[in-house]
Amino acid sequence: MLIYVLGPFLSLLPARWRKALPFSQAVPWRSAAILSGLAESVIALVALMCWYSYSVSTWVSRALDLALNGKTDPRISDHAVGFAALLVWSTHPLTWGIVFFGIEGMVRLCGAFTDTVLGVFPLYLVEKFYSKIFRSGEPDPQYDLKFSQSHVTSYVGALRDKVATAKLSQVPDELCVAKNDSEEFLEIRASRAKPDWTPPRVVRYEDRYYRLEESSRSSGPRPFVYKLRRLAAGVPGRSVLIYSPAEEPVKAIR
Repeated sequence: MLIYVLGPFLSLLPARWRKALPFSQAVPWRSAAILSGLAESVIALVALMCWYSYSVSTWVSRALDLALNGKTDPRISDHAVGFAALLVWSTHPLTWGIVFFGIEGMVRLCGAFTDTVLGVFPLYLVEKFYSKIFRSGEPDPQYDLKFSQSHVTSYVGALRDKVATAKLSQVPDELCVAKNDSEEFLEIRASRAKPDWTPPRVVRYEDRYYRLEESSRSSGPRPFVYKLRRLAAGVPGRSVLIYSPAEEPVKAIR
């Protein structure tokens, strides 16, 4: 139960830090990221409203006090004072900081729906600087595999996948098996992206093992294409992806 409570807070961490947790595999990261992104957006919205109410009312009160004491030009109207306060509020660094976290929360929320768990950008920068200084000679293949691009690029990719699949109805996967004299290949076309399906992961389907050779994007109702090569043998393990579709896949002949 404690893992589910801490999950939304732990999802704020960069990927490398999350992987280092001893209970990383037990945390439902997708659900945690959804709650975390939603909470970040709501908190930012509330903070923005409170900051607006406090700052504008305070600045307007001070300006009116100065006007009543004869320290300002008497030609300045109440509307001019209100507009000036609004202008100062909209250009204030704190306003932009709150807006940033509000937008980041929405991006993290959208990313979670595409099974992309994104930490908060400030902690990502801290982790990047720390890695550059103290981990410059320590490669991390799994981290590089999922976060080979910058954090900003991950945001864009998450939004792109969300937009690409928003108007597509969810249909069963389409499977196509191709054989030659010595090898067997399996092509899977899906309407939704499959989390963690990045080459060269090993995938188990029924009682057969495949190596994911390529993942690409195409058009049509099933834009996510995965090409796998069957292995002669496989060993069950935590790193093996289990392909068990909820709906019966459509078999295609090509």
